[in-house]
Amino acid sequence: MTRPIAVVTGASSGIGYATARRLAAEGFQVVAAARRADRLTELCAEIDGVAVTCDITSQPDVDSLAATVAGLPGTLTLLVNNAGGAIGLEEVADADVEDWRRMYDVNVLGTLRVTQALLPALLDSGAGSVVVVSSTAGLRTYEGGGGYSAAKHAQSVLAETLRLELNGRPVRVMEIDPGMVRTEEFSLVRFRGDASAAARVYEGVAEPLIAEDVADCVAWVATRPHHVNVDRLVVRPLAQAANHKVHRVPGS
Repeated sequence: MTRPIAVVTGASSGIGYATARRLAAEGFQVVAAARRADRLTELCAEIDGVAVTCDITSQPDVDSLAATVAGLPGTLTLLVNNAGGAIGLEEVADADVEDWRRMYDVNVLGTLRVTQALLPALLDSGAGSVVVVSSTAGLRTYEGGGGYSAAKHAQSVLAETLRLELNGRPVRVMEIDPGMVRTEEFSLVRFRGDASAAARVYEGVAEPLIAEDVADCVAWVATRPHHVNVDRLVVRPLAQAANHKVHRVPGS
């Protein structure tokens, strides 16, 4: 028997990697898409998935992803727009325009490209779901977070608008907004490889979220009965009451 197909972008590490593994355990045929082929190969060998090397800022890559999905047996029922990221923590006065452009291209236009490419198949399924993994940065901003927060606000608006436009059609649109998540790469990329600066983000926080926590949220919203649309799920660690308010224990 064929399994329902789920596409996960940004699947080579962090939340995407954990989500691909979790959805495979839930019975999906996972198409794992990301730029790093070696990591995808390892993941898909473990979960019996389909690896597609794809940079979501490249339209030809996204078109190739859609063609691969179209050639698989089974029906595409789930798209998880997870690929994204932050670059830098400079204040607006000192921000690099190219950093902001890159964040917008990955978080917003990347989500747009992939959604446009796969939406026809999701509609044809008769019971499709789009999950957008955004961030609490898309709800409130903070000093130094202007570029990332602007991109995540735009991504959230994209999801909300798509939900309105698809009303009455068989595709639901769900958004997950994680707060502080400790993954192997997010802060390291943000601080351009400075491991010390990346580690300070989580200093004194006993239990930040981990990738598997967010993957659990993705799996939960995706496996609700199709008439149930979880518009927005905000998830933070207990230690984080808001973007700017985090309980830290010195020395922990």
